[in-house]
Amino acid sequence: MKLYIYDHCPFCVKARMIFGLKNLPVELVVMLNDDEETPQRLIGQKMAPVLQKKDGSAMPESMEIVHYVDQQDGKPLITGALDPAIGDWLRHMNSYVNKLLLPRIAEAPFAEFATPAARDYFRAKKQASIGDFEELKTHSAGLIKKVSGDLRKLDGLIVQPNAVNGELSEDDFSLFPLLRSLTLVPGIDWPARVADYRDNMAKQTQVNLLSSIAQ
Repeated sequence: MKLYIYDHCPFCVKARMIFGLKNLPVELVVMLNDDEETPQRLIGQKMAPVLQKKDGSAMPESMEIVHYVDQQDGKPLITGALDPAIGDWLRHMNSYVNKLLLPRIAEAPFAEFATPAARDYFRAKKQASIGDFEELKTHSAGLIKKVSGDLRKLDGLIVQPNAVNGELSEDDFSLFPLLRSLTLVPGIDWPARVADYRDNMAKQTQVNLLSSIAQ
């Protein structure tokens, strides 16, 4: 199978996670961010991730990909219940965190930005929806402080380092991609239980963190 992705994309991380958790082979294909032709050809719209199955057919939607792969062997790993408190925490974070993340993603050495045109495409699209990146970066200190405070709240919600609710659930497929994205930002204060969960999930899912390119 082939999985078409952007490395920075948390939805793509969701899809990547299940392959690592089940130790299944998959060919990762990183598309240039301005490549509209490839996803259009596969699924009729510009979207990632896209899974190309063994029979050549393609499917989008990260969690649909996750459940499809998880159920192929009749031994699903995702059996745990959702925790409404985790859902509330994620909604709160997603209300502001892109103001911190997107300006940094736009400058990072991701493969999807291998050409200046691809990087400019991303920058133009995101700035149109969220605002000028240089202006947003002037608020970094306050946003980093806010993230650090919210991570302290998350610390009390983590049940196990290998599953946030104690048993692998869809919450893990929403939480870990966000925490992985946050490793792109230096200066965040990571509480012990959150850091243990982040690092353990990276190892289990075989998805690298972004600390080495933090900026």
